[in-house]
Amino acid sequence: MTTDKDAPISGEMPRNEGTDATAPADPGPDADGGPGTGGAAGTENLDSPLHLRPAELRGGGEVEHRDKVFELRKVSVSYGSHRAVGDVSMDVFQRNITALIGPSGCGKSTLLRCLNRMNDLVPSARVDGEVIYHGENLYGPRVDPVQVRKVIGMVFQKPNPFPKSIYDNVAFGPRTMGIKQNMDDIVEEALRGAALWDEVKDKLTSNGLSLSGGQQQRLCIARAIAVKPEVVLMDEPCSALDPIATLKIEDLIRQLKDEYTIVIVTHNMQQAARVSDMTAFFSVRTSEGKRTGELVEYDDTEKIFSTPADRRTEDYISGRFG
Repeated sequence: MTTDKDAPISGEMPRNEGTDATAPADPGPDADGGPGTGGAAGTENLDSPLHLRPAELRGGGEVEHRDKVFELRKVSVSYGSHRAVGDVSMDVFQRNITALIGPSGCGKSTLLRCLNRMNDLVPSARVDGEVIYHGENLYGPRVDPVQVRKVIGMVFQKPNPFPKSIYDNVAFGPRTMGIKQNMDDIVEEALRGAALWDEVKDKLTSNGLSLSGGQQQRLCIARAIAVKPEVVLMDEPCSALDPIATLKIEDLIRQLKDEYTIVIVTHNMQQAARVSDMTAFFSVRTSEGKRTGELVEYDDTEKIFSTPADRRTEDYISGRFG
């Protein structure tokens, strides 16, 4: 099999709040939101969960429904002087699918990007509060954001394969981590995990951009899971897809829950109800003409959609506003 190991591969940048994901830029692997090299001084604490192999963090066997992966404590994100989302406190549980819902501009995607420090790539962004990952504050001075993105992967709103072969798209992360052996097996496993192998196994040297929109998004999911992260973040992964492709992605998300913790931002109420275990509803409060996102309610999805505790949640999911 022929691959292009030495050619430069574009990275991907997060989208701005309320806009589509940007097309792949070329900032180098460290800006990809996936594996990279380099890091802050003093990050050699081998007891840290961020220095375990991602597969070790995922572990195996049964997990308790309330085993915590993230603990958010009074998390706020500001862009310059504007506070985009404020004082969010919630827990995210292992091998659950957690949906973040709410009207546009309420800070869902901004909060999602806090979970793997993608907001670091926005010069004006500032994060206050604590994002605790397995007992460690991700924003602590000894934490390397590149290491964070090795164990917490991300899939963006708009499918954005690198302009390389299907094989090279999936192999990008493992190669950046220095993995050189068994690459064919790694690529096949990731493509199978993304329910794409049977559709592309005979054209792995074809350009990833030649795939359909739904296939491209599954390729991006394969690229994210190729490095065996513990957590996969998804920012409206179906918003640019047709209904058939959307159902395939939803089926895939439910399958991935067996191995990964998933946090998904979605505007689709039916999608949140179909795929998630927990749902967080965000709204917007206005003060002195400034809009700030806030967490209104967070609970089991069934309860959120059947007997929400807050009238604002009921109004939103019933379509009375938003």
